[in-house]
Amino acid sequence: MQALVFENSLARTVSTKLLGQLLARAYVGPTAPIRRREIAEPALPAQDWLLVRTSLCGLCGSDYKQVFLKGNYDNPMTSLISFPQVLGHEAVGVVERTGKEVTERRRGERVLLNPWLSCAPRGLEPCKWCRTGDLAQCENFTLGLLSPGIHSGNCREASGAFAEVFPAHESQCIPIPDDVSDEVAVLADPFSVSLHGILHGPSPEGATVLVYGAGTLGLCAVAILKALYGRVRVIVVARYDHQRRLAEQLGADHVLSHRPAVGVIEGLAELSSSEIRRPWRGLPMLAGGVDLVYDTVALPETLEVGVRVTRPRGAIVVTGVEVPRRFEWTPLYFKEISLIGSNAFGMETMEGRRMHAMQWYFEMVAAGRIDLTPIISHRYRLSEYKRAFMDCYDQGRSAAVKVLFDYRP
Repeated sequence: MQALVFENSLARTVSTKLLGQLLARAYVGPTAPIRRREIAEPALPAQDWLLVRTSLCGLCGSDYKQVFLKGNYDNPMTSLISFPQVLGHEAVGVVERTGKEVTERRRGERVLLNPWLSCAPRGLEPCKWCRTGDLAQCENFTLGLLSPGIHSGNCREASGAFAEVFPAHESQCIPIPDDVSDEVAVLADPFSVSLHGILHGPSPEGATVLVYGAGTLGLCAVAILKALYGRVRVIVVARYDHQRRLAEQLGADHVLSHRPAVGVIEGLAELSSSEIRRPWRGLPMLAGGVDLVYDTVALPETLEVGVRVTRPRGAIVVTGVEVPRRFEWTPLYFKEISLIGSNAFGMETMEGRRMHAMQWYFEMVAAGRIDLTPIISHRYRLSEYKRAFMDCYDQGRSAAVKVLFDYRP
C-alpha cells in the first residue's frame, strides 16, 4: 500500500534542514525524512486490534511541524516515540478487518480514530490516569506490546493514516453516527483539543478572553466558546485575512492583526479599558487586561504578549506547540498569572456529565450547536502530499486552514 513514511535519519535531517533555509520545498524534496513509499499492510499487534481503510485524514499542525523540522533534539518527547513513522492521526475510515477478540466493532463500520496509545491498546491494566479517562496523561506510553509512542502515527507498530490502511485497537475506534458526514467527523480531533483547553482552565462564562491564533485550534476555540458560554466576549488575534473572515464567521466579537505586537497590546488596552504601562524599552504591559488567553500558537512572542495583556490573577491556557525560545516572563509572577498547559483530550466533564470529547462533538453537531466545516480549505490525494504540505507551510499564499488527505474513490 502507499504511505508517507518519516525516517529518523540524521543525514536526511541535517541536509534537509540546511537546504530548507534556502528553499522551503526541500522539506518535501529528495533528501527529506518524509517520502511516499510502497509498504506492506500493517500487522495487527494483537487480536483485539483491527484494520481501518482510510477515508479522510487531516494534517495536524504537529504533523507538518515535524515535516518542517521544527523541533529540538533535547525535547523530552523524543523519549516517547519510535521510528519509522507513518504520521496522521486525525482520521476517519471504514473497518476492513478485525482480530478474533474484537467484540464491539464490525467490518464495514465507519469509525473515528481516538489516537491515544494508552494502556488498553498496549495490553496493560489501566494506570491511574487511564482509569479516569485522562488518556493523554497515561503513564505507560513506552510499555506493553507496542514500541514507544504517544498516539497513532508516532509509534512504529501503530502506523497512522497518511496511508491507505491503518491499525487501531478496538477501544480507539469511535463509531460515526449515520447522519454525520466524513467531513464533519474528521474535525472531531481538533475540536477535542480545543474543548479540553477551554474546560481545563477557569470558566470563561462572562469573561473577556483572547484567542491567540486563528488556525484550526484557534477557530475551533472561537466556535466552542460561543456555543457553550452565552456571556463570553471573544477577541481573536489573526495572522491572515482569510483567518480573520473565518473568525468573524464563527462568532468572534473582535479580531486584531498579529503584527505589530505593540499594536495587539494597544488594541487590547482599548477593548479591555486598561491602562498601558510602558517600560524603558520593549513592549508595554497592561494594568488590567483580559481575563483569559487561549494561546494556540505558543511562540515566544505570543507568550510574551500574553503575560503582558492578561489581568492580575488571570490565566493563560497553552495548546500550541512551537520551538522554545526565551521570552520576557516577568509579568507572570508580578501579576500572579496562572500558566496552564493543555495536552490533547480524553474524557471531559461538561454540563454535569462526563464522556469522551469526541462524543461531546457528535452531540453538539447533532443539536446544531456547532459547525466547523467552514475551516476545511483544501483536499488532496496522498500522491499530492508535497502540494499539501507546502500549502500548510505558506498559509498566506494558499489560504489554508484545515487541509485533508482524501482517499475515497
